[in-house]
Amino acid sequence: MTKELNGKVAVVTGAGRNIGRAIALTLAEGGASVLVNARGNRVEAEAVAREIEAAGGKAIVHIGDVADPKAVQAMAEAAVKAFGRIDILVNNAALRREKSFAEMDYAEWREILGVTLDGAFHCAKACLPALTQSGAGTIINIGGLSAHTGARNRAHVVTAKAGIVGFTRALAHDLAADGITVNCVVPGLIGTPRPRDKPEPAHHLTHNTITGARGKPEDVAAMVRFLCGPAARYVTGQAIHANGGAYLGA
Repeated sequence: MTKELNGKVAVVTGAGRNIGRAIALTLAEGGASVLVNARGNRVEAEAVAREIEAAGGKAIVHIGDVADPKAVQAMAEAAVKAFGRIDILVNNAALRREKSFAEMDYAEWREILGVTLDGAFHCAKACLPALTQSGAGTIINIGGLSAHTGARNRAHVVTAKAGIVGFTRALAHDLAADGITVNCVVPGLIGTPRPRDKPEPAHHLTHNTITGARGKPEDVAAMVRFLCGPAARYVTGQAIHANGGAYLGA
């Protein structure tokens, strides 16, 4: 593939593992310099940065919780200090827990919304001045299949991810005049490594792909890369699914 993102700078949240890692690596492969964000696992984030650098790219690591607006502001400032600009923001950081609504308390509800939805707000606000200066800025919000299908024991996650779709559409309107496109990429049934104490979400068992296979993080990353490139400047305000046909709705 071409280096269509040469000269661009990307901030990718939750980039230490799985889909976030794949996005960071794929954007770097396209020529972008990448700020690799993780909430607390510096070892994972630094491993991703080393992979980028080993392939000839540029990367820095910034540890910070996207639910903390001061940490997010520091992250945006770190990207500008290191690379001089921000052209791409990928809001990937999220928490995905399962608990029945009857047993869920408000703190558990707020924890999920704080990272997934408030985090996207904080990141967009902090990066907005630099994205506006870019002249061809891009925000990609990573959604979730359950926001479109619903799921048991995931009221907090479903609500947060549904909010991400609404946030995408609202920002597409608000930021179009600044040359910023805003889209949501919705992964579904992606095979990712999971700790033994965190099994695959139960709602995955109610869906099947029509391709006959689970997707890879790289499948999601490829869509993100396209939307960040020059060929996608006419695409904005969309929720685009990468799910092997597991969900065929709007």
